[in-house]
Amino acid sequence: MTSLNYFIVDVFAERKYTGNQLAVFTNAGNLNTEEMQSIAQEINYSETTFITSPQEQNGGYEVRIFTPNQEIPFAGHPTLGTGYILQQAIIQQPVEKITLNLGVGQIPVTINYTDGLPEWLWMRQNTPTFYSEIPGEAIAEILQIDINGIDSRFPIQEVSTGLPFIIVPLKDISTLKQINLNKEKYFQLIANTEAKCILAFCPETYHPDNHLHVRVFCDYVGIPEDPATGSANGCLAGYLVEHGYFGKNQIDIRVEQGYEIGRPSLLLLQAEKNNTGIDVNVGGKVILVAQGEFV
Repeated sequence: MTSLNYFIVDVFAERKYTGNQLAVFTNAGNLNTEEMQSIAQEINYSETTFITSPQEQNGGYEVRIFTPNQEIPFAGHPTLGTGYILQQAIIQQPVEKITLNLGVGQIPVTINYTDGLPEWLWMRQNTPTFYSEIPGEAIAEILQIDINGIDSRFPIQEVSTGLPFIIVPLKDISTLKQINLNKEKYFQLIANTEAKCILAFCPETYHPDNHLHVRVFCDYVGIPEDPATGSANGCLAGYLVEHGYFGKNQIDIRVEQGYEIGRPSLLLLQAEKNNTGIDVNVGGKVILVAQGEFV
């Protein structure tokens, strides 16, 4: 194997060493699937991405995403982080939009610049699909929380904008902090669901500027708890609009995640219901941390 150039970025971060870590390999065209999986396992971040061609193919850049356990068709922070590296390391000039060719199809990333440098990156996610609802009793047992901590005004539901998640509305941050996943019951549940990961949220936050506090659990793909999950929060954005959580058919909100595991993160969610479905956009900042070579 020839040497491989890589970058490490923190995504949905307001400063270095926060947000969600991502490794991006920029010259991965000669790697096979097994080699990519081995590298992702070696890196051991929640996801690692591989840009397989420095030129656009069918209007977008070919990118593959791996967790330590498996390849996945879509993920949020890898999409934004890879878009940032494509602009900085490959395109090397300001562009308004970069399209990634992912397993779920083409996902556009738009970039807002300040003084010529990327500041906010946004991804347009697929229109949400809503799947089955799940009883509160089952989720309470899996999360090991009091069932009275679940906000029963809204459903516990599987939602997907490319990667499905179980969305769980809770009443307060105290309940959210008490979550301690019962893995046996968790794996029993997801054997029969489209979604394999859980997003739990509540309207209480650590910072008054934010609107929701979120935790995400993805043991199925080797991620016990994720510090910032763009795909899950895209599902959440669609869910909030679909069920009128804020009492209107559009949202523009700030979501915090990762505090319980020492990686505070900030995600911006925009969604609006229209005649064709729900438009979902998820935004955040990307900060370069390191670069180097695999030899």
